[in-house]
Amino acid sequence: MTEIQREEMLYDVVIVGAGPAGLSTAIKLKQLNEELSICILEKASEVGAHILSGNVFETKAFDELIPNWKELDAPVNTKVKSEDFSFLTKNKIFKIPNFLLPKTLQNHGNYIISLSNLCKWLGEYAENLGVEIFPGFAASKLIYDESDVVIGVQTGDMGLDSNNNPKDNFEPGINIKGKVTVLSEGCRGHLGKEVIKKFKLDSKNKSPQQYGIGFKEIWEIDSNKHNLGKVSHSVGWPLQSDTYGGSFCYHAENNQIYLGYVIGLDYKNPYLSPYDEFQQFKTHPEIKNLLIGGKRISYGARALIEGGLQSLPQMHMPGALLIGCDAGTLNMPKIKGSHTAMKSGIIAAEVINNHIRNNVELSSYEAEFQNSWIYEELNQARNVKPSFKWGLIPAMIFTGIDQKLFGGRLPFTLQHKHADHESLIPAKDSKKIDYPKYDNEFTFDKPSSVYLSGTNHADNQPCHLVLNDKNLSINYTIEKYDEPAQRYCPAGVYEVEFDNETKKNFLKINSQNCIHCKTCDIKEPSQNIEWLTPEGGGGPIYSGT
Repeated sequence: MTEIQREEMLYDVVIVGAGPAGLSTAIKLKQLNEELSICILEKASEVGAHILSGNVFETKAFDELIPNWKELDAPVNTKVKSEDFSFLTKNKIFKIPNFLLPKTLQNHGNYIISLSNLCKWLGEYAENLGVEIFPGFAASKLIYDESDVVIGVQTGDMGLDSNNNPKDNFEPGINIKGKVTVLSEGCRGHLGKEVIKKFKLDSKNKSPQQYGIGFKEIWEIDSNKHNLGKVSHSVGWPLQSDTYGGSFCYHAENNQIYLGYVIGLDYKNPYLSPYDEFQQFKTHPEIKNLLIGGKRISYGARALIEGGLQSLPQMHMPGALLIGCDAGTLNMPKIKGSHTAMKSGIIAAEVINNHIRNNVELSSYEAEFQNSWIYEELNQARNVKPSFKWGLIPAMIFTGIDQKLFGGRLPFTLQHKHADHESLIPAKDSKKIDYPKYDNEFTFDKPSSVYLSGTNHADNQPCHLVLNDKNLSINYTIEKYDEPAQRYCPAGVYEVEFDNETKKNFLKINSQNCIHCKTCDIKEPSQNIEWLTPEGGGGPIYSGT
């Protein structure tokens, strides 16, 4: 394409991503200085549409940001009333007494919410303060000046065909510039990934970042089985003891439950299918009994960041800040990241306001972060995830000692050994897993699940899942790992098919199925798959989930 003349918009602060972190940044900035011009770019068709979480919500940061939220009809209503934690075998369940659970696993005072609905509410609150939010506009590129200072972002071009040629409805992206750019894209943000590499923000890390994939289904169940405010977690079956993961089941309003599973992406067996592990989990007698007579009404999947304190990158760079799950602030043992993301946004706003008003360096963010409760919380949780390299039972014993007896203050820090994409072993050394057939009552295939996610992408647009080396899968990944993409993808995006001309298998990419979970970008063993932003407004619609 020839050089395009792009419209330019100028703001004081440009925020990428209307999740808890980005919205909290915008709101706090307006509270501190209502004269600031602020815009938020959101790639989803509406605020909240790409937000997927359990979600048991800790209100600590929300209380700081909007102390009177209870009076403002915020969608935070269902208090946790009871909870249990269990160990599963194939047919039995063993409940662990609550008094043995460390504080980090207890949810007294928390709420069962739809994080999607909360973000929508926060978006309206921010707009009432004067924040401009642009849903359906994906920030596709960062803009740098001649000194490599981040000065804004470029939104994606709209109306390109699969060969990147303009269609009749072509609209060029806009350059949106600001004094400060805030990257709050959520886990494995593609711009966050870029700046971490460009500015070597992880160069001082002792541990590579770690990830998991989380699944969530919403079910309407029999009212006689519904227990409003109940929170349940489990570990054990169907996962093998060397694979990190576990379930959640939250009893929300309207006889609905949020049922889900999280699996660490550091698993070793290329034949493991996280999606099928979740489906199999629902056949456990305890879960199956809960679902009998119920109806599945929603499905989604999303990568989540699990590395913890020792995997956090430097969060400032010239002209920009990296916050929330884009940086990695989720508290893994709590299985919560919303409150920490919001707090990181509050801190970012305070630093940015001081930067604009008093020319204080953005690097002060690191000190402010370390002096906050978010740092203390992540510090106390730092040893939980890496302990699972010893296996489930030893890790649970260690976690009990670390969290219950020492409050997370043991005088050492365990490290993560390797990145998730380095963990797979060759297919020839792995045991194939024979998953049960889907029964279409409790377990379902990927296409029917993707349908429930509301996923849609414009026809004939450029593929946003790019192979850096188109032949690598044919020449290496299929042979060595039996192409794990066809199993780790929760949406059926990747298929292995046979080419009659070359007489070789090849990797087919059904990008229209993509639910933006980012798992392929994380787990591909050669880091050959790059997730880029598709046309704005595309992807799943998780509103209300």
